[in-house]
Amino acid sequence: MPSVPLSETVASLMPRARTELAELVSYASVADERQFPRSESEKAAGWVADALRGEGFQDVALLDTPDGTQSVYGLLPGPVGAPTVLLYAHYDVQPPLDESAWLSPPFELTERDGRWYGRGAADCKGGVLMHLTALRALKEHGGVPVTVKVIVEGSEEQGTGGLERYAEAHPDLLTADAIVIGDAGNFRVGLPTVTSTLRGMVQLVVRVATLEGNLHSGQFGGAAPDALAALIRMLDSLRDASGATTVDGLDGSGTWTGLDYPEEDFRRDAKVLDGVELIGTGSVADRIWARPSVTVLGIDAPPVIGATPSVHATAGALVSVRVPPGVTAEQAAEALTAHLRSAAPWGARVEVTQRGSGQPFHADTSSPAYSAMAEAMREAYGQELAIAGQGGSIPLCNTLGTLYPEAEILLIGLSEPEAQIHAVNESVSPEELERLSLAEAVFLQRYAASKAPVSAG
Repeated sequence: MPSVPLSETVASLMPRARTELAELVSYASVADERQFPRSESEKAAGWVADALRGEGFQDVALLDTPDGTQSVYGLLPGPVGAPTVLLYAHYDVQPPLDESAWLSPPFELTERDGRWYGRGAADCKGGVLMHLTALRALKEHGGVPVTVKVIVEGSEEQGTGGLERYAEAHPDLLTADAIVIGDAGNFRVGLPTVTSTLRGMVQLVVRVATLEGNLHSGQFGGAAPDALAALIRMLDSLRDASGATTVDGLDGSGTWTGLDYPEEDFRRDAKVLDGVELIGTGSVADRIWARPSVTVLGIDAPPVIGATPSVHATAGALVSVRVPPGVTAEQAAEALTAHLRSAAPWGARVEVTQRGSGQPFHADTSSPAYSAMAEAMREAYGQELAIAGQGGSIPLCNTLGTLYPEAEILLIGLSEPEAQIHAVNESVSPEELERLSLAEAVFLQRYAASKAPVSAG
Protein backbone atom coordinates (compact mmCIF):
# COMPACT_ATOMS: atom_id res chain seq x y z
CA MET A 1 0.00 0.00 0.00
CA PRO A 2 1.46 3.43 -0.87
CA SER A 3 2.57 5.73 1.91
CA VAL A 4 0.96 8.81 0.30
CA PRO A 5 -2.50 9.81 1.52
CA LEU A 6 -5.53 8.89 -0.54
CA SER A 7 -6.11 12.60 -1.20
CA GLU A 8 -2.73 12.91 -2.91
CA THR A 9 -3.48 9.89 -5.07
CA VAL A 10 -6.76 11.45 -6.20
CA ALA A 11 -4.95 14.73 -6.95
CA SER A 12 -2.38 12.87 -9.07
CA LEU A 13 -5.20 11.38 -11.15
CA MET A 14 -6.76 14.72 -12.08
CA PRO A 15 -4.74 15.35 -15.27
CA ARG A 16 -5.96 12.00 -16.57
CA ALA A 17 -9.52 12.88 -15.56
CA ARG A 18 -9.32 16.13 -17.52
CA THR A 19 -7.98 14.40 -20.62
CA GLU A 20 -10.69 11.76 -20.52
CA LEU A 21 -13.46 14.23 -19.76
CA ALA A 22 -12.39 16.17 -22.85
CA GLU A 23 -12.71 13.00 -24.90
CA LEU A 24 -16.16 12.24 -23.53
CA VAL A 25 -17.40 15.83 -23.90
CA SER A 26 -16.32 15.81 -27.56
CA TYR A 27 -19.22 13.49 -28.40
CA ALA A 28 -22.45 15.41 -29.07
CA SER A 29 -24.46 12.72 -27.30
CA VAL A 30 -27.87 14.41 -27.33
CA ALA A 31 -30.39 11.55 -27.30
CA ASP A 32 -32.65 13.23 -29.85
CA GLU A 33 -32.00 12.14 -33.42
CA ARG A 34 -33.96 15.11 -34.74
CA GLN A 35 -31.05 17.31 -33.65
CA PHE A 36 -27.92 15.13 -33.48
CA PRO A 37 -27.00 11.84 -35.13
CA ARG A 38 -27.40 8.67 -33.08
CA SER A 39 -23.77 7.84 -33.88
CA GLU A 40 -22.61 10.52 -31.40
CA SER A 41 -24.44 8.79 -28.55
CA GLU A 42 -23.12 5.43 -29.69
CA LYS A 43 -19.57 6.78 -29.61
CA ALA A 44 -20.06 8.08 -26.07
CA ALA A 45 -21.53 4.76 -24.94
CA GLY A 46 -18.62 2.92 -26.53
CA TRP A 47 -16.15 5.19 -24.75
CA VAL A 48 -17.72 4.42 -21.37
CA ALA A 49 -17.75 0.69 -22.09
CA ASP A 50 -14.06 0.76 -23.05
CA ALA A 51 -13.22 2.72 -19.90
CA LEU A 52 -14.93 0.12 -17.71
CA ARG A 53 -13.15 -2.72 -19.45
CA GLY A 54 -9.87 -0.88 -18.92
CA GLU A 55 -10.54 -0.85 -15.18
CA GLY A 56 -11.13 -4.60 -15.06
CA PHE A 57 -14.92 -4.59 -15.07
CA GLN A 58 -16.62 -7.81 -16.08
CA ASP A 59 -19.85 -8.40 -18.01
CA VAL A 60 -19.52 -4.99 -19.65
CA ALA A 61 -22.51 -4.56 -21.94
CA LEU A 62 -24.34 -1.99 -24.03
CA LEU A 63 -27.95 -2.43 -22.99
CA ASP A 64 -30.53 -1.66 -25.68
CA THR A 65 -33.29 0.05 -23.71
CA PRO A 66 -36.93 0.22 -24.87
CA ASP A 67 -36.73 3.89 -25.85
CA GLY A 68 -34.12 3.14 -28.51
CA THR A 69 -31.06 4.29 -26.56
CA GLN A 70 -28.19 2.43 -24.93
CA SER A 71 -27.09 2.27 -21.31
CA VAL A 72 -23.69 0.92 -20.30
CA TYR A 73 -23.33 -1.70 -17.54
CA GLY A 74 -20.32 -3.26 -15.85
CA LEU A 75 -19.49 -5.35 -12.76
CA LEU A 76 -16.31 -5.14 -10.68
CA PRO A 77 -16.27 -8.02 -8.15
CA GLY A 78 -15.07 -7.16 -4.66
CA PRO A 79 -13.89 -9.23 -1.71
CA VAL A 80 -16.00 -12.20 -0.67
CA GLY A 81 -18.84 -11.07 1.57
CA ALA A 82 -18.39 -7.39 0.73
CA PRO A 83 -21.48 -5.25 0.11
CA THR A 84 -22.45 -4.20 -3.40
CA VAL A 85 -22.58 -0.55 -4.40
CA LEU A 86 -24.21 0.66 -7.62
CA LEU A 87 -22.69 3.81 -9.14
CA TYR A 88 -24.89 5.76 -11.56
CA ALA A 89 -24.26 8.53 -14.08
CA HIS A 90 -25.48 9.38 -17.57
CA TYR A 91 -23.61 10.22 -20.76
CA ASP A 92 -26.46 11.86 -22.68
CA VAL A 93 -26.58 15.65 -22.54
CA GLN A 94 -28.89 18.55 -23.24
CA PRO A 95 -28.66 20.29 -26.62
CA PRO A 96 -26.17 23.17 -26.63
CA LEU A 97 -28.98 25.71 -27.32
CA ASP A 98 -27.58 28.88 -28.88
CA GLU A 99 -24.07 27.84 -29.89
CA SER A 100 -23.18 31.45 -30.71
CA ALA A 101 -23.73 32.34 -27.04
CA TRP A 102 -21.03 29.90 -25.90
CA LEU A 103 -17.70 31.55 -25.20
CA SER A 104 -15.99 28.35 -26.37
CA PRO A 105 -17.27 25.43 -28.49
CA PRO A 106 -19.83 23.43 -26.48
CA PHE A 107 -18.32 20.06 -27.35
CA GLU A 108 -14.71 21.08 -26.76
CA LEU A 109 -13.63 21.05 -23.12
CA THR A 110 -12.04 24.46 -22.50
CA GLU A 111 -10.36 25.74 -19.34
CA ARG A 112 -11.24 29.29 -18.38
CA ASP A 113 -11.12 31.15 -15.05
CA GLY A 114 -10.36 27.96 -13.16
CA ARG A 115 -13.29 25.96 -14.56
CA TRP A 116 -13.69 23.44 -17.40
CA TYR A 117 -16.37 24.44 -19.91
CA GLY A 118 -18.32 22.10 -22.19
CA ARG A 119 -21.74 20.53 -22.57
CA GLY A 120 -22.00 17.65 -20.12
CA ALA A 121 -18.87 18.67 -18.17
CA ALA A 122 -20.95 18.69 -14.98
CA ASP A 123 -24.20 17.05 -16.11
CA CYS A 124 -23.23 14.29 -16.14
CA LYS A 125 -20.10 13.21 -17.98
CA GLY A 126 -18.15 14.66 -15.09
CA GLY A 127 -20.05 12.17 -12.92
CA VAL A 128 -18.63 9.32 -15.01
CA LEU A 129 -15.10 10.60 -14.37
CA MET A 130 -15.86 11.06 -10.67
CA HIS A 131 -16.70 7.35 -10.39
CA LEU A 132 -13.66 6.27 -12.43
CA THR A 133 -11.26 8.49 -10.45
CA ALA A 134 -12.53 7.22 -7.10
CA LEU A 135 -12.11 3.60 -8.17
CA ARG A 136 -8.64 4.21 -9.62
CA ALA A 137 -7.50 5.83 -6.39
CA LEU A 138 -8.76 2.90 -4.32
CA LYS A 139 -6.88 0.45 -6.52
CA GLU A 140 -3.66 2.19 -5.50
CA HIS A 141 -4.64 1.92 -1.83
CA GLY A 142 -5.24 -1.77 -1.33
CA GLY A 143 -8.04 -2.29 -3.84
CA VAL A 144 -11.73 -1.54 -4.11
CA PRO A 145 -13.30 -2.87 -0.87
CA VAL A 146 -16.81 -3.46 -2.25
CA THR A 147 -18.38 -5.09 -5.26
CA VAL A 148 -19.14 -2.30 -7.71
CA LYS A 149 -21.82 -2.17 -10.36
CA VAL A 150 -21.80 0.78 -12.75
CA ILE A 151 -24.74 1.87 -14.88
CA VAL A 152 -24.34 4.86 -17.21
CA GLU A 153 -27.60 5.88 -18.83
CA GLY A 154 -28.13 7.17 -22.37
CA SER A 155 -31.50 8.93 -22.14
CA GLU A 156 -31.80 10.60 -18.73
CA GLU A 157 -32.20 14.08 -20.19
CA GLN A 158 -35.06 12.97 -22.45
CA GLY A 159 -37.23 11.56 -19.68
CA THR A 160 -38.30 8.72 -21.96
CA GLY A 161 -37.89 6.03 -19.32
CA GLY A 162 -35.76 3.56 -21.25
CA LEU A 163 -33.49 2.49 -18.40
CA GLU A 164 -36.36 2.42 -15.91
CA ARG A 165 -38.29 -0.05 -18.08
CA TYR A 166 -35.15 -2.11 -18.74
CA ALA A 167 -34.47 -2.35 -15.00
CA GLU A 168 -38.05 -3.40 -14.33
CA ALA A 169 -37.71 -6.16 -16.95
CA HIS A 170 -34.33 -7.29 -15.53
CA PRO A 171 -34.77 -6.76 -11.77
CA ASP A 172 -31.67 -8.72 -10.74
CA LEU A 173 -29.27 -6.64 -12.82
CA LEU A 174 -28.91 -3.57 -10.61
CA THR A 175 -29.41 -5.08 -7.15
CA ALA A 176 -27.19 -3.38 -4.58
CA ASP A 177 -26.89 -2.61 -0.90
CA ALA A 178 -26.22 1.07 -1.59
CA ILE A 179 -26.70 3.22 -4.68
CA VAL A 180 -24.73 6.39 -5.38
CA ILE A 181 -26.45 8.60 -7.95
CA GLY A 182 -23.74 10.89 -9.30
CA ASP A 183 -26.15 13.33 -10.95
CA ALA A 184 -26.93 15.87 -8.23
CA GLY A 185 -24.76 18.69 -6.90
CA ASN A 186 -23.50 20.66 -3.94
CA PHE A 187 -25.63 23.55 -2.73
CA ARG A 188 -22.70 25.70 -3.76
CA VAL A 189 -19.01 25.19 -4.54
CA GLY A 190 -17.13 23.93 -1.52
CA LEU A 191 -20.20 23.01 0.57
CA PRO A 192 -20.53 19.19 0.68
CA THR A 193 -24.16 18.34 0.06
CA VAL A 194 -26.36 15.32 -0.42
CA THR A 195 -29.77 15.66 -1.99
CA SER A 196 -32.64 14.24 0.04
CA THR A 197 -35.57 14.99 -2.28
CA LEU A 198 -36.18 15.33 -5.99
CA ARG A 199 -39.23 16.76 -7.65
CA GLY A 200 -40.95 14.58 -10.20
CA MET A 201 -41.59 15.75 -13.73
CA VAL A 202 -44.21 15.48 -16.46
CA GLN A 203 -43.90 16.90 -19.97
CA LEU A 204 -47.03 17.37 -22.08
CA VAL A 205 -47.49 18.57 -25.64
CA VAL A 206 -50.68 20.60 -25.99
CA ARG A 207 -52.05 21.44 -29.43
CA VAL A 208 -54.89 23.85 -30.12
CA ALA A 209 -56.97 24.07 -33.31
CA THR A 210 -59.67 26.62 -34.16
CA LEU A 211 -59.81 26.93 -37.96
CA GLU A 212 -59.33 24.79 -41.04
CA GLY A 213 -56.50 27.06 -42.10
CA ASN A 214 -54.89 30.45 -41.44
CA LEU A 215 -56.93 33.52 -42.38
CA HIS A 216 -56.11 37.10 -43.36
CA SER A 217 -56.10 39.09 -40.12
CA GLY A 218 -57.58 42.16 -41.78
CA GLN A 219 -60.43 40.30 -43.45
CA PHE A 220 -61.28 37.88 -40.61
CA GLY A 221 -59.53 39.21 -37.48
CA GLY A 222 -61.87 40.24 -34.69
CA ALA A 223 -64.33 37.41 -35.18
CA ALA A 224 -62.29 34.39 -36.25
CA PRO A 225 -60.92 32.49 -33.20
CA ASP A 226 -57.12 32.66 -33.12
CA ALA A 227 -55.53 29.38 -31.97
CA LEU A 228 -52.33 31.09 -30.83
CA ALA A 229 -54.31 33.56 -28.72
CA ALA A 230 -56.27 30.66 -27.23
CA LEU A 231 -53.05 28.86 -26.36
CA ILE A 232 -51.62 31.98 -24.72
CA ARG A 233 -54.69 32.27 -22.51
CA MET A 234 -54.42 28.62 -21.53
CA LEU A 235 -50.75 28.94 -20.62
CA ASP A 236 -51.34 32.15 -18.69
CA SER A 237 -53.94 30.35 -16.54
CA LEU A 238 -51.18 28.14 -15.13
CA ARG A 239 -49.84 30.98 -12.93
CA ASP A 240 -51.40 33.54 -10.62
CA ALA A 241 -50.48 37.23 -10.45
CA SER A 242 -47.40 36.48 -8.30
CA GLY A 243 -46.17 33.92 -10.82
CA ALA A 244 -46.92 30.97 -8.53
CA THR A 245 -48.07 27.79 -10.26
CA THR A 246 -51.83 27.28 -10.05
CA VAL A 247 -52.71 23.97 -11.65
CA ASP A 248 -56.13 22.78 -10.53
CA GLY A 249 -55.68 19.64 -8.41
CA LEU A 250 -52.04 20.30 -7.41
CA ASP A 251 -51.31 21.61 -3.91
CA GLY A 252 -49.07 24.66 -4.04
CA SER A 253 -48.69 25.25 -0.30
CA GLY A 254 -45.81 22.91 0.59
CA THR A 255 -42.99 24.09 2.86
CA TRP A 256 -39.31 23.13 3.14
CA THR A 257 -37.86 22.61 6.62
CA GLY A 258 -34.22 21.92 5.76
CA LEU A 259 -31.38 24.04 4.36
CA ASP A 260 -32.36 27.68 3.72
CA TYR A 261 -31.81 29.36 0.35
CA PRO A 262 -31.57 33.15 0.84
CA GLU A 263 -33.24 35.17 -1.90
CA GLU A 264 -30.12 37.22 -2.58
CA ASP A 265 -28.13 34.02 -3.13
CA PHE A 266 -30.80 32.65 -5.44
CA ARG A 267 -30.92 35.88 -7.46
CA ARG A 268 -27.16 35.65 -7.96
CA ASP A 269 -27.19 31.94 -8.78
CA ALA A 270 -30.08 32.35 -11.24
CA LYS A 271 -28.59 35.56 -12.71
CA VAL A 272 -31.89 37.42 -12.34
CA LEU A 273 -31.73 40.83 -14.01
CA ASP A 274 -31.74 43.93 -11.83
CA GLY A 275 -35.26 45.15 -11.14
CA VAL A 276 -36.90 41.84 -12.09
CA GLU A 277 -38.84 40.18 -9.29
CA LEU A 278 -38.74 36.53 -8.29
CA ILE A 279 -42.00 34.70 -8.86
CA GLY A 280 -44.20 32.83 -6.40
CA THR A 281 -44.65 33.13 -2.66
CA GLY A 282 -43.06 31.53 0.40
CA SER A 283 -39.34 30.95 0.82
CA VAL A 284 -37.16 30.19 -2.19
CA ALA A 285 -36.65 26.66 -0.83
CA ASP A 286 -40.44 26.23 -0.60
CA ARG A 287 -40.82 27.27 -4.23
CA ILE A 288 -38.09 25.16 -5.80
CA TRP A 289 -38.06 22.06 -3.57
CA ALA A 290 -41.48 21.66 -1.95
CA ARG A 291 -44.04 22.97 -4.44
CA PRO A 292 -45.09 22.25 -8.03
CA SER A 293 -43.82 24.54 -10.77
CA VAL A 294 -44.90 24.87 -14.39
CA THR A 295 -42.56 25.86 -17.21
CA VAL A 296 -43.45 26.46 -20.85
CA LEU A 297 -40.52 24.79 -22.59
CA GLY A 298 -41.40 25.70 -26.15
CA ILE A 299 -44.14 27.07 -28.40
CA ASP A 300 -44.97 26.17 -31.99
CA ALA A 301 -45.74 29.54 -33.54
CA PRO A 302 -44.41 31.53 -36.49
CA PRO A 303 -41.18 33.42 -35.72
CA VAL A 304 -41.25 37.21 -35.87
CA ILE A 305 -39.08 37.25 -38.97
CA GLY A 306 -41.20 35.97 -41.83
CA ALA A 307 -44.54 36.20 -39.98
CA THR A 308 -47.60 37.04 -42.07
CA PRO A 309 -50.70 39.04 -41.03
CA SER A 310 -52.73 35.94 -40.23
CA VAL A 311 -55.21 34.60 -37.72
CA HIS A 312 -53.66 31.27 -36.74
CA ALA A 313 -55.51 28.01 -37.21
CA THR A 314 -53.27 25.92 -34.94
CA ALA A 315 -50.68 26.38 -32.21
CA GLY A 316 -48.83 24.11 -29.81
CA ALA A 317 -46.61 24.12 -26.75
CA LEU A 318 -44.43 21.78 -24.71
CA VAL A 319 -45.29 22.24 -21.04
CA SER A 320 -43.46 20.81 -18.03
CA VAL A 321 -44.63 20.55 -14.43
CA ARG A 322 -42.31 19.62 -11.57
CA VAL A 323 -43.96 18.08 -8.52
CA PRO A 324 -42.61 17.42 -5.00
CA PRO A 325 -42.70 14.07 -3.17
CA GLY A 326 -46.26 13.19 -2.27
CA VAL A 327 -47.57 13.71 -5.79
CA THR A 328 -47.09 11.03 -8.44
CA ALA A 329 -46.21 11.79 -12.04
CA GLU A 330 -49.53 10.23 -13.07
CA GLN A 331 -51.47 12.56 -10.77
CA ALA A 332 -49.56 15.54 -12.11
CA ALA A 333 -50.19 14.55 -15.72
CA GLU A 334 -53.89 14.09 -15.07
CA ALA A 335 -54.20 17.43 -13.27
CA LEU A 336 -52.26 19.39 -15.89
CA THR A 337 -54.19 17.80 -18.76
CA ALA A 338 -57.55 18.55 -17.15
CA HIS A 339 -56.51 22.12 -16.36
CA LEU A 340 -55.39 22.85 -19.91
CA ARG A 341 -58.57 21.42 -21.40
CA SER A 342 -60.81 23.39 -19.03
CA ALA A 343 -58.87 26.61 -19.68
CA ALA A 344 -59.33 26.50 -23.45
CA PRO A 345 -61.48 29.50 -24.57
CA TRP A 346 -64.05 29.75 -27.35
CA GLY A 347 -64.59 26.01 -27.64
CA ALA A 348 -61.13 25.55 -29.15
CA ARG A 349 -60.18 21.96 -29.85
CA VAL A 350 -57.41 20.71 -27.55
CA GLU A 351 -55.20 17.67 -27.92
CA VAL A 352 -52.82 16.74 -25.09
CA THR A 353 -50.17 14.01 -25.33
CA GLN A 354 -47.57 13.01 -22.77
CA ARG A 355 -43.94 13.19 -23.85
CA GLY A 356 -42.02 12.16 -20.72
CA SER A 357 -42.30 11.74 -16.99
CA GLY A 358 -40.39 10.90 -13.82
CA GLN A 359 -41.49 10.23 -10.26
CA PRO A 360 -40.46 12.42 -7.31
CA PHE A 361 -38.06 10.92 -4.78
CA HIS A 362 -37.41 11.14 -1.04
CA ALA A 363 -34.34 9.54 0.57
CA ASP A 364 -33.84 8.13 4.06
CA THR A 365 -31.07 10.34 5.42
CA SER A 366 -30.78 8.33 8.65
CA SER A 367 -29.37 5.23 6.96
CA PRO A 368 -25.84 3.85 7.58
CA ALA A 369 -24.82 4.83 4.06
CA TYR A 370 -25.60 8.47 4.82
CA SER A 371 -23.49 8.25 7.97
CA ALA A 372 -20.59 6.86 5.93
CA MET A 373 -21.03 9.60 3.31
CA ALA A 374 -21.11 12.29 6.01
CA GLU A 375 -17.75 11.04 7.33
CA ALA A 376 -16.34 10.90 3.81
CA MET A 377 -17.48 14.41 2.93
CA ARG A 378 -16.03 15.72 6.20
CA GLU A 379 -12.67 14.20 5.29
CA ALA A 380 -12.75 15.51 1.72
CA TYR A 381 -14.07 19.02 2.46
CA GLY A 382 -13.15 19.64 6.08
CA GLN A 383 -16.70 20.61 6.98
CA GLU A 384 -20.02 19.03 7.84
CA LEU A 385 -22.40 17.60 5.28
CA ALA A 386 -25.46 19.66 4.28
CA ILE A 387 -28.76 18.13 3.19
CA ALA A 388 -30.76 19.93 0.51
CA GLY A 389 -33.55 19.33 -1.95
CA GLN A 390 -33.29 19.53 -5.70
CA GLY A 391 -35.90 20.86 -8.08
CA GLY A 392 -34.81 18.61 -10.91
CA SER A 393 -35.85 15.04 -11.63
CA ILE A 394 -33.89 11.79 -11.90
CA PRO A 395 -36.60 9.32 -12.90
CA LEU A 396 -34.48 6.24 -12.21
CA CYS A 397 -34.35 6.94 -8.45
CA ASN A 398 -37.91 5.90 -7.73
CA THR A 399 -37.63 2.88 -10.00
CA LEU A 400 -34.58 1.69 -8.06
CA GLY A 401 -36.26 2.50 -4.75
CA THR A 402 -39.26 0.38 -5.74
CA LEU A 403 -37.22 -2.51 -7.11
CA TYR A 404 -34.77 -2.55 -4.19
CA PRO A 405 -36.56 -1.15 -1.13
CA GLU A 406 -33.73 -2.19 1.20
CA ALA A 407 -31.08 -0.34 -0.82
CA GLU A 408 -29.74 2.95 0.55
CA ILE A 409 -29.81 5.64 -2.16
CA LEU A 410 -27.53 8.69 -2.00
CA LEU A 411 -27.40 11.61 -4.43
CA ILE A 412 -24.19 13.59 -4.94
CA GLY A 413 -22.63 15.24 -7.95
CA LEU A 414 -21.05 18.17 -9.73
CA SER A 415 -24.07 20.28 -10.69
CA GLU A 416 -23.64 23.18 -8.24
CA PRO A 417 -25.17 26.53 -9.27
CA GLU A 418 -22.06 27.90 -11.02
CA ALA A 419 -22.10 24.87 -13.33
CA GLN A 420 -25.10 26.32 -15.23
CA ILE A 421 -26.28 22.89 -16.33
CA HIS A 422 -28.80 22.89 -19.20
CA ALA A 423 -27.72 26.46 -20.07
CA VAL A 424 -25.06 27.85 -22.37
CA ASN A 425 -21.51 27.83 -21.04
CA GLU A 426 -21.99 24.80 -18.78
CA SER A 427 -18.88 24.11 -16.74
CA VAL A 428 -17.45 21.99 -13.95
CA SER A 429 -15.18 22.97 -11.09
CA PRO A 430 -12.08 20.74 -11.18
CA GLU A 431 -11.74 21.26 -7.42
CA GLU A 432 -15.24 19.86 -6.92
CA LEU A 433 -14.43 16.92 -9.17
CA GLU A 434 -11.30 16.20 -7.14
CA ARG A 435 -13.00 16.53 -3.74
CA LEU A 436 -16.05 14.50 -4.72
CA SER A 437 -13.86 11.77 -6.21
CA LEU A 438 -12.00 11.64 -2.90
CA ALA A 439 -15.27 11.65 -0.95
CA GLU A 440 -16.63 8.77 -3.01
CA ALA A 441 -13.45 6.76 -2.51
CA VAL A 442 -13.52 7.34 1.25
CA PHE A 443 -17.23 6.54 1.31
CA LEU A 444 -16.63 3.14 -0.30
CA GLN A 445 -13.98 2.40 2.33
CA ARG A 446 -16.17 3.49 5.23
CA TYR A 447 -19.26 1.76 3.89
CA ALA A 448 -17.38 -1.51 3.44
CA ALA A 449 -16.10 -1.24 7.01
CA SER A 450 -19.61 -0.58 8.35
CA LYS A 451 -20.85 -3.74 6.68
CA ALA A 452 -17.95 -5.97 7.71
CA PRO A 453 -18.88 -8.86 10.04
CA VAL A 454 -17.93 -8.29 13.65
CA SER A 455 -15.24 -10.67 14.93
CA ALA A 456 -16.29 -12.88 17.85
CA GLY A 457 -12.79 -12.86 19.33
